[in-house]
Amino acid sequence: MRRNNAEKVGDILRRFLRQESLESPLNEQRLLDLWPKVLGPTMARYTRKIYIHNQILYVHLTSAALRQELMMGRELLVRKLNQEVGANVITNIIFR
Repeated sequence: MRRNNAEKVGDILRRFLRQESLESPLNEQRLLDLWPKVLGPTMARYTRKIYIHNQILYVHLTSAALRQELMMGRELLVRKLNQEVGANVITNIIFR
């Protein structure tokens, strides 16, 4: 016997996460986990602390030269990170 009202498990999970307001924190954590992949392991080594607050990604770096370089490509980096997550998680990045 076949059911006509069957739903995909992924759709049910996404709806549940949205209803319970868990989708945003999950996407934020996914973005933080993607930081080394997007930047590369060499550049990610200079990252000391990274967190998101009010859709702004705060990144503490140990290299002033890298900070300057990343500040110039900030908009591209925001787009790339959001694209990797598949949602608009951050709107800006502040390097410290």
